Amino acid sequence: MKPIASLSLDLDNLWSYMKTHGDLGWESFPSYLPTIVPRLLSFFEQRHLRLTFFLVGQDLVDARNRDALRAIAEAGHEIGNHSFSHEPWLHLQPEAHIEDEIARTEELIESLVKTRPVGFRGPGYSFSVSTLRVLKRRGYIYDASLLPTWIGPFARSYYFMTSKLDGDQLQQRQTLFGRFRDCFQPLKIHQAGLELGGMLEIPVTTMPLFRVPIHASYIFYLATFSRDLALAYFRFGVSLCRLMGIEPSFLLHPLDFMSSSDAPELASFPAMRLSARTKMELLSEIIDIYCGAFTVLTLKEHAERVAAIATHAAEPQQSSVF
Repeated sequence: MKPIASLSLDLDNLWSYMKTHGDLGWESFPSYLPTIVPRLLSFFEQRHLRLTFFLVGQDLVDARNRDALRAIAEAGHEIGNHSFSHEPWLHLQPEAHIEDEIARTEELIESLVKTRPVGFRGPGYSFSVSTLRVLKRRGYIYDASLLPTWIGPFARSYYFMTSKLDGDQLQQRQTLFGRFRDCFQPLKIHQAGLELGGMLEIPVTTMPLFRVPIHASYIFYLATFSRDLALAYFRFGVSLCRLMGIEPSFLLHPLDFMSSSDAPELASFPAMRLSARTKMELLSEIIDIYCGAFTVLTLKEHAERVAAIATHAAEPQQSSVF
């Protein structure tokens, strides 16, 4: 049997990218979800894949998005919590504020799709003990906020160079995309916040040994230089995961299915000059490689499988006398 892995998509909307980037006009909450979600669902339906979609509470409030978001659950995908306001500096906020962000989105998800989320991912890989404490208190079974890589500060510097953020906004985003010390976090699913009793953490997998990202956005960035290089890089990352016994969790974003013609406001983002067709053809190959190497689950299924194995291993083994 193939080893297991998981697949998720952070459904970040146009306004959330603009907000983090400091662009004007985000306050009107421009949305591409009614256009993009059917494209996503068609792609996954053709490949018979179910994955975890992390939804932002503000998008659930907006009536323009509700049919598209409801269709995600109706297609059989897991719905996860991605906070209400999508602020990558969530970990800097008081615990009461963090709980409000999580609780509001949780209630909106339950109201829209009649399913209570059991997984959370912090916006911009926002991670804190306070967040774990809130999640544990509210009965979540996993967090998926860690990105164990050293590249975060460099990605942040590039992001800041293309933005119009002022001093206070730059300070607010000082840990956007993570800190260098995140490089030393485990790649395997593990218990985080042990002082709280532990919360199952499913990191966004980075390449074993090298700790460089292998999720789709980085593959597409490499593809702007060489498509063959991008595919070889991903194959190497998948091979290392299998060699080292890592059950990977692969991450997607809406921009992996879009070009600058779909969202001219985001033309400065990496790989947005690639056409949507080019991206989806390349993504199809990436997903084929991933599914060829692993049995792909939702994050909830992945967490439950890991928890079941851990429980079985902890049970006393009965011996038989013949």
